[in-house]
Amino acid sequence: MSGDYLMAVDAGTGSVRAVIFDTQGRQTGCVQREWKHLEDPRYQGSMDFDWKINWELTCFCIRGVLAETGIKANQIAALSSTCMREGIVLYDAAGRELWACANVDARSGDEVAQLKQMDSGLERELYLEAGQTFALGALPRLLWVKNKLPDVYNNIARIGMFNDWIIYRLSGVLAAEPSNGSTTGLFDLKTRIWDSNIARRCGLRDDIFPEVKECGTIAAAVSKSGAEQSGLAEGTPLVVGGGDCQLGAVGVGVVNPDEAVVFGGSFWQYEFNTGTADCSPKCDVRVNCHAVDKLWQYEAIAFFPGLVMRWYRDAFCAEEKRLAAETHTDPYILMDKAAAAIPAGSNGMICSFSDVMNYINWRHAAPGFMNFDLNPTQYNKFTFYRAIMENAALVTLGHVHLVAEVTGKRPQKIVFAGGASKSGLWSQILADVLGIPVEVPAVKEATALGAAIMAGKGIGLYPDIADAARTLVKMEKTFSPNEENREIYKRAYENWKAAYAPQLQLSDQKITRYMWCAPGL
Repeated sequence: MSGDYLMAVDAGTGSVRAVIFDTQGRQTGCVQREWKHLEDPRYQGSMDFDWKINWELTCFCIRGVLAETGIKANQIAALSSTCMREGIVLYDAAGRELWACANVDARSGDEVAQLKQMDSGLERELYLEAGQTFALGALPRLLWVKNKLPDVYNNIARIGMFNDWIIYRLSGVLAAEPSNGSTTGLFDLKTRIWDSNIARRCGLRDDIFPEVKECGTIAAAVSKSGAEQSGLAEGTPLVVGGGDCQLGAVGVGVVNPDEAVVFGGSFWQYEFNTGTADCSPKCDVRVNCHAVDKLWQYEAIAFFPGLVMRWYRDAFCAEEKRLAAETHTDPYILMDKAAAAIPAGSNGMICSFSDVMNYINWRHAAPGFMNFDLNPTQYNKFTFYRAIMENAALVTLGHVHLVAEVTGKRPQKIVFAGGASKSGLWSQILADVLGIPVEVPAVKEATALGAAIMAGKGIGLYPDIADAARTLVKMEKTFSPNEENREIYKRAYENWKAAYAPQLQLSDQKITRYMWCAPGL
């Protein structure tokens, strides 16, 4: 190793950032730039990825973090990359980008219907092999390109994900990896490589798949062109990274079987590690390859807790925002303080936002609040605020039950990371609802740290990912469950399930609008 630092490049849904860590896992610098994925006005639900502008932003972040920290390019021992899952890039034979879409792209509803008409049992069959349904994977999107952009489709030479794209642009070498590649629905879970038979069964080309390398192996080195564009040193090792949640799990030390983490952001992802690639017979929970070799993850996703919280803050808490600006604090801190005075269970209030995941029939009822009266002492804006927090935790409890039905196992404790974990109140509510200790890690850039650990593994700095995680990852605080509150939340969970079912039925009957519904349903 010739350098003293490791760099992670993280291509998220809303921004790209370059983060530098020292070899002890301490963050040294971070430069971030927001980016947007614009809808093509011709195609409703589309979210195009602008590779030209976004590559310029990526290089700006890399150069920026080197300049901000004063670290020289030749001090970077290795770089790895991570990104949002599901976004794909298509390349032609000359290696030029042809077409790309972000993870939130939803233009392929017609193609989902087409796949289901081809064979009503196909989605279930493919799920049992690949761990994915048509809700998020690449299959409907590729079929959309075939149907709507045949010239593009006929010129596809390779397909890749955004973390692959970062390394490709820096080196000219394209290689896929299992953690993000498996989210396409085109991987065989057990072998952790592309399954061209899946593509053929969907009427798609089977000759567009690049080489697969396991996460944490060297893919290439920074080329002369890559160095000129990014400011990195030519020859810097580029190590295969992975999907954001999988590398986030590495970055919080969830690297062994039967360990679990909840990432609390715009979405809440419950990730449970397993040593087998078995899928649920009900096709109700997602299964992905972990970034750690010979590990997989059951993933259950709650929709929009972070976005719901932001909406509530902006719509109803202007006074807290004003006071926070005056006192140079976070409005959520003021809101948490007031909500802590509301009793557990929010005086019986029930929310309908995200449902427990049902991957093959994935939809969520219209958002709403139920079971409150006009007593302003019991039901004020902080009651509603706390009810939102509790709702996210109750959905997570549902996801723990969901995965336990498949595996027969529950975690003994859980790591809570992401923006929501900054709230001590939310962390305590999660512990009370789940009835197990909740650990909050000290690192706030878990995904980037996971990528840095992968970079270190690639160059031999960390021979074993699990050992590296145990050494580098520190927990900031542990929240133990309050047994009295736990009993309240057990009843609240049963009430929430009973109340949610008729709300979902109203949306099925088109009396109310789904909060979200998978394409083709």
